[in-house]
Amino acid sequence: MGMTMTQKILAAHAELPEVTAGQLINAKLDLVHGNDITTPVAINEFEKAGFTDVFDKEKVSIVLDHFVPNKDIKSAAQSKQCRLFAGAQGVTHFYDVGTMGIEHALLPEKGIVGAGDCVIGADSHTCTYGALGAFSTGVGSTDMAAGMASGYAWFKVPSAIKVVLTGKLNPYVSGKDVILDLIGRIGVDGALYKSLEFTGEGAASLSMDDRFCICNMAIEAGAKNGIFPVDEKTIAYMEGRTERPYTVYEADEDAVYDETIEINLSELVPTVSYPHLPENTHPASEGSDIKIDQIVIGSCTNGRLEDMEAAYEILNGKKIAPWVRGIIIPATMEVYRECITRGYATAFIDAGCIISTPTCGPCLGGHMGILAEGERCVSTTNRNFVGRMGHINSEVYLASPATAAASALTGYITDPRTIMEDN
Repeated sequence: MGMTMTQKILAAHAELPEVTAGQLINAKLDLVHGNDITTPVAINEFEKAGFTDVFDKEKVSIVLDHFVPNKDIKSAAQSKQCRLFAGAQGVTHFYDVGTMGIEHALLPEKGIVGAGDCVIGADSHTCTYGALGAFSTGVGSTDMAAGMASGYAWFKVPSAIKVVLTGKLNPYVSGKDVILDLIGRIGVDGALYKSLEFTGEGAASLSMDDRFCICNMAIEAGAKNGIFPVDEKTIAYMEGRTERPYTVYEADEDAVYDETIEINLSELVPTVSYPHLPENTHPASEGSDIKIDQIVIGSCTNGRLEDMEAAYEILNGKKIAPWVRGIIIPATMEVYRECITRGYATAFIDAGCIISTPTCGPCLGGHMGILAEGERCVSTTNRNFVGRMGHINSEVYLASPATAAASALTGYITDPRTIMEDN
């Protein structure tokens, strides 16, 4: 029986000739990752279990990104614990203020993850790295602790859904609209513990930033992971970043999938996910009567350079509505630098927005944009659960950077195509 791309990676890392859906395996890890919230818990478990050394200082990464620079004493203590542990263990891939970025944008940018890797991270959006043709998935802090000590993790091999993408995206439609459309079709549990495997000519047409965004939100459909085939764009992205060897895996022609979903990219429109689940999707054009108080452009989903470009194209030379708070957060220091070099930062400020150093802050209602009761935010983040960004009676609308920027200008949910057509 043929194997999916994910199953091939897991079989190789379990040193087995083949695996099947539902099989329990113990797989060798290429990277174990944590952040400033999850790593302290993992460190506590690591030490409680009596472990003294990480299995490989080159294969553990810790990125301080949620509350950095620290917002209060507790977050400062968490960062300090990570800092001391990384120093004592000689962890090579440790990123603090000045070098850090939002973890799931930073690790691919730095070449720390690559094609064919098997990666666990104590953060649910670790599935982002499937854009590079890796198997990557989120785990709890206890699993992170075990992974740091042993270099292995137990998995139940997932079955898969094949997502065949055809056509090509139209202007002002992006990877965010693709994944919101898919989640709207299948629901937040539509791919529960399955691999979402993207393929087709449409997949090849997508940029790497679009692929990162799509895989990032695979978990919002309940998926174990999301993954794209490795092609010329993937290899070009890794060149100059990933120095170590990587392996390209391809699904067998007779691989078994639970179902096949076809999406014509050319038919997609700017899409918004209304509160309080990512599956509650609507065309952005239907939201013109929904007044907003804030927009956030950033996060591990949409804080990359193409996202900043999309926001710049719409905001440059314009002013956001006077009652809207515009918050723009580049995902890494390199993206931040490019925003400055290219003049994006100045344009954002002139438009009435603020631009921040990298942080996950507002995405989880931590800092840098918490909502009060009754307030609404159009956000490029990945979750819009009750109270996700602040008060339980606030509302988060998920959208692409283009849609968020257009909505900031009008003060209402706005299809970005209407803004650009008026120019």
